[in-house]
Amino acid sequence: MNRTYHTVAEPATASFVVQGSEFIGHVRPVESVEAAETFVDAVNAEYDDATHNVPAYRVRADADGDLLREYSSDEGEPSGSAGKPALNVLQGRDLENVAVVVTRYYGGTNLGVGGLVRAYSRAVKEAVDEAGVVEERPHERVSITVAYDDSGTVRGILESEGYEFDAAYEEAVSFDVRVPTAEAETFRDRIRSATSGRADLE
Repeated sequence: MNRTYHTVAEPATASFVVQGSEFIGHVRPVESVEAAETFVDAVNAEYDDATHNVPAYRVRADADGDLLREYSSDEGEPSGSAGKPALNVLQGRDLENVAVVVTRYYGGTNLGVGGLVRAYSRAVKEAVDEAGVVEERPHERVSITVAYDDSGTVRGILESEGYEFDAAYEEAVSFDVRVPTAEAETFRDRIRSATSGRADLE
C-alpha cells in the first residue's frame, strides 16, 4: 500500500474557557490503536482531577490500510455531546493515525448539549490547527541486528536514505528503523545485499 493520508504534524494542545468551564484539547499523531490508547491513558493520568477526559481517534489498523478504526466516548457527558463531535472534526478533516483527548474542568454552568457540542468540536479544531496537518505515507518498523563490523555499512545506508532510526550498540548492533511501507521490501533487500546476508532482519 502506498496510499498517502493526512495526519497531525506533532503533538499539540489548545485551551479556552466557556462560561467558567475550561476545555483543553490534546492531539498527537499515532501509528497504532495501541499507541492511541496509551496516549488516552496518559492524558487521563495527567489530568485525573478533570471533570471529563473525552477521547476520540481514527487509526489505520492494518498494514494494507483497509481497516480504519474509529473510536470515541462521551465519558459521562450527555450522549452525543462530546465524543462524537470530537470524532466528527477528525472525520471532517479526513485525518488518520491521530488521537485526541478533550479535558474539561466544569465551571458551574451547564452548557447544554448544543454548547457542549460546540466546545468539544472547537477544542479538537484548535488543537489540530496548533499541531498543523501533514501528508504522510504509511510506515512500518524494520529491526536490523548486525555484527559490529557491518554496523557502519548499515548506518551509512540509513543516513543516505534519510530514514529515522534508533541504534543500540552492544555485542551486536541493533537498528530500529522507520521505513515507508512502499519501500520496505527494497530496503530489506539492500541491507541483505550490503551485508552479504549477515544482517538479521525483522
